[in-house]
Amino acid sequence: MDNRYGWDSDLGTLITTDRDSVIRSLESFVKDASTSQITAWNDSIRVLQSEGGEAIAKDVNAKSFRSILEYQLPLETRRPDVILLENGSVLVIEFKGRDLPWASDIDQVAAYARDLKCYHRECQNRPVHALLVPVRYKGSTTFVNGVYTVNSQDLDGLISELSRSPAPTLRSDDFLAFDAYSPLPSLVKAARELFESKTLRNVWRAKASTDPAVDLISKMAHEAAKTKTRRLVLLTGVPGSGKTLVGLRVVHSGFLDDLAVDRGNGKPTASAVYLSGNGPLVEVLQYELKRAGGNGKTFVRGVKHYVETYSRRPDAVPPEHFLVFDEAQRAWDKDQVSEKHPGQDAKSEPEHFIEFAERIPDWCVVVGLIGTGQEIHKGEEGGLLPWRRAVENAKERDRWTIHGPPHLTEMFSDSTAQTRFHPELNLTCEVRYHLTPRIHDFVDGLLQAQMPKGLPIIAAELAANTYPMYITRDLEKAKTYARDRYAENPEARFGMLASSRDRDLPSFGVANQFQDSKNMKIGPWFSEGADSALSCRNLEKPATEFQAQGLELDFSIVCWGGDLIRENGAWTSRFAPKYRGGKVRDPFQLRVNSYRVLLTRGRDGMVLFLPPITKLDETYAHLLAAGLNQLKP
Repeated sequence: MDNRYGWDSDLGTLITTDRDSVIRSLESFVKDASTSQITAWNDSIRVLQSEGGEAIAKDVNAKSFRSILEYQLPLETRRPDVILLENGSVLVIEFKGRDLPWASDIDQVAAYARDLKCYHRECQNRPVHALLVPVRYKGSTTFVNGVYTVNSQDLDGLISELSRSPAPTLRSDDFLAFDAYSPLPSLVKAARELFESKTLRNVWRAKASTDPAVDLISKMAHEAAKTKTRRLVLLTGVPGSGKTLVGLRVVHSGFLDDLAVDRGNGKPTASAVYLSGNGPLVEVLQYELKRAGGNGKTFVRGVKHYVETYSRRPDAVPPEHFLVFDEAQRAWDKDQVSEKHPGQDAKSEPEHFIEFAERIPDWCVVVGLIGTGQEIHKGEEGGLLPWRRAVENAKERDRWTIHGPPHLTEMFSDSTAQTRFHPELNLTCEVRYHLTPRIHDFVDGLLQAQMPKGLPIIAAELAANTYPMYITRDLEKAKTYARDRYAENPEARFGMLASSRDRDLPSFGVANQFQDSKNMKIGPWFSEGADSALSCRNLEKPATEFQAQGLELDFSIVCWGGDLIRENGAWTSRFAPKYRGGKVRDPFQLRVNSYRVLLTRGRDGMVLFLPPITKLDETYAHLLAAGLNQLKP
């Protein structure tokens, strides 16, 4: 077994081993340990040996509890200070050299326990307890949002108390097995894994949410190839439910490699292509895959260039049989296509895609990945109706079948196209948020005209399930929280987000103006580490809703502007700048959708920053009433 920890022994051995020997073992594992890290180890081991000895004095069975120090989570860089395996339950203990618990400390250890419970095979059916020990804390033990905060003198009592609910014995070899822990990767990490190995790690809880859709779409493609027919598949899902991952898996996991048709000069080298109208998503994925040593353009391509290529050449035939259109509900209407592609036929993007697909010999499948309430550009407000009309007006409409989830039945009830409906084509589990439920419900309720009565209850549920949501009027306080929370996790992505149509935030250090956004390089912003001046981790430049849509951060600082505020008990966008050019059906709804995007980017949680201006006072009060907590140190 590869060494993934600095120390592993029973508790009896740990308390009788010279402290310097334990520290030397940790130093041999953490090669770059700083002087402050070694001092922290000295303090925490002193407490652990003392309190562990007292726990054994109370219960001799505690001598056999397994103590694992500096356990590095597989496929990650994070290392909880101590894992204690006692009577089959798991204690995650984090020490901090403070006299008071900080919110960032509580959330850090809560996330360790959450991820073990979610992604560790041996922890899914066992008690997993999170303990925070500020070594200079003198207060009494508290239990808030799943975390025990305990002073160092009372740690032995808490260890003994938590061992009284025995579960099946957990051996350290089973706990430490590399394949026992498989965390849900971020979208960018998942794309890189698919690019490098054509497989995606097996995340036991996420599989149940997305595998049925992957299997069904693969089956449809094989049926279309066998029957020489054409299919439009509409896959819907709430934000963060894994739609993009489903599309990437179907295209790049090799499911369709055997289906390409010989065009007379051999089979195409690729049977599928992943297309996105989300420019920043394309840029970030291509940037990341270039860093991995490949050509990102063959992995994901932009819709704009695809439309330009095939609309200008009516004789050009796409080499792929399988086209995935990400964010298909945002497909441009005729007016927007004409504005962006002057001189071309006045067709909507769905019409173009169906026409391109009909050039493909024998069979084809077009998959549209559909988000809900995320139309944020002008020209995107048509929703799914353009896709329906594109099939109904297709030259080969009798060869087409539209597949969708059952909740679209009414929309297609009077359609002249063939339709079939499948429950597998609606993703409802929010896997982006480590399977914490109801993020979407909370954000949807928050943005309604009148706050639902149960919204604070949902906020409390999210906090209890380790999804903290804070609010502050001090931007530096928000930045301090994020930096401290992820100080020991260099791979974590955290950054500022802001609405593109706000005009108040620049006065408070949030550069969200057009020229600032235009000059920001979104690839490095999402991908580079803190040593790069371009990285999101430096908290210098925000990403707007246009740059962040379809992507995700571990934690977001959402800077709330004056373009969507509460006024006299209702939301209004009257302070937002007017849209110029083009037809905008509902500018207010576009602002609401923009904030829906901004509020659903953080996987671990978020802080909302509202500038201290009178215009936002009612909004601040509304957010507090919704259940967000004031950010404190």
